[in-house]
Amino acid sequence: MAQLWQGLTAEEWDTPQVVVHRGRLQDNIASMAAFARQHGVQVRPHVKTHKTWEIFAMQQAAGAVGLTCAKLGEAEVFLQRGVKSVLVAYPLVGTRKLERLFELMTRFPAAEVQTIVDSPERAAELAQAAAAQGVELPVWVKVDSGLRRVGVSPGAPAAELVREVRKLSGLRLLGLLTHAGHAYGAASYEQVAEIGAAEAGCLLETAELLAAEGVTGLGISVGSTPTVKVSGAVPGVTEIRPGNYVFYDATQVRLGVATPEQCALRVLTRVVARPEAGRIVIDAGAKTLALDKGAHGSDAVAGHGLIVGHEGAVIERLSEEHGVVRIAEDSPIRVGDVLEIIPNHSCPVANLTDELTAIGEDGSLETWNVIARGKMR
Repeated sequence: MAQLWQGLTAEEWDTPQVVVHRGRLQDNIASMAAFARQHGVQVRPHVKTHKTWEIFAMQQAAGAVGLTCAKLGEAEVFLQRGVKSVLVAYPLVGTRKLERLFELMTRFPAAEVQTIVDSPERAAELAQAAAAQGVELPVWVKVDSGLRRVGVSPGAPAAELVREVRKLSGLRLLGLLTHAGHAYGAASYEQVAEIGAAEAGCLLETAELLAAEGVTGLGISVGSTPTVKVSGAVPGVTEIRPGNYVFYDATQVRLGVATPEQCALRVLTRVVARPEAGRIVIDAGAKTLALDKGAHGSDAVAGHGLIVGHEGAVIERLSEEHGVVRIAEDSPIRVGDVLEIIPNHSCPVANLTDELTAIGEDGSLETWNVIARGKMR
């Protein structure tokens, strides 16, 4: 913990506080950028993980070609800061969503706003709306590589949707896109790697079907931090969209994707009670740590985060403002101590706080506002 505190005492921290180790953050960003250069792919990071301008600025300086987000509200706050290329990788359904999409395109004419289609009906709706606005909307065909969430099946169904999109005026087809989020439920890194290979493979096989009839030059975009260094290394992939890699978390550690030392985002929390020898209460509850025990429904992580330096301690349950932790009866932890937690899932933790405290290697502190916090629409 000393490497984070740099001379500040426990009394000087107001807890719970979400902190980011700047050096580790920069190392994570640099590592992904180096991977992308090595394999000749572009990085379009998903900013839902951090939602802060300072971190995206680091990603952009490292070569990111734009950003990925899930919501128009997220897109708007980054477009306001001058971002030139934004992918809203989420189905935009309904009149109000389309109005807002075209409002952004009108307000920020120098920026490219991309989105996805996953069915002929949605493609036709977007095309009609774009044509009515007199614009050409760049779109990706979203393919389901196994998450069973959003996307058309790979192979013949995805190829058919590509054909349909190419017929529609108002749309400009960018390529094929997928997200292998089901990797979060993997039992081992070997299984993660298998999913990553299949993630890229299903897009490239679809592209081969289309190439046989003369449709070439399609972009191939993959995402998911656990799989990205497998799928992103497959020849033919053109773009990667990882998000969690900037911070990592206990879930990535469980999957074998990262080490605890690489986890840049931590929660500092204070022990507020020790009602009995084997139980303490901390001031970080569900409103700080979130309730995730692994992304996409995975429940494979024990407890609600890793307590650094106290690996035997288990955060057994959370209420809104309290965390209940099981410890050894002879543990030296005392009321008033500040503990450091690597959360299970760093993305919702960042979204639950107004600001991140960035800690430099020299102990300097900066405050980074979470500018897209709560942008759920």
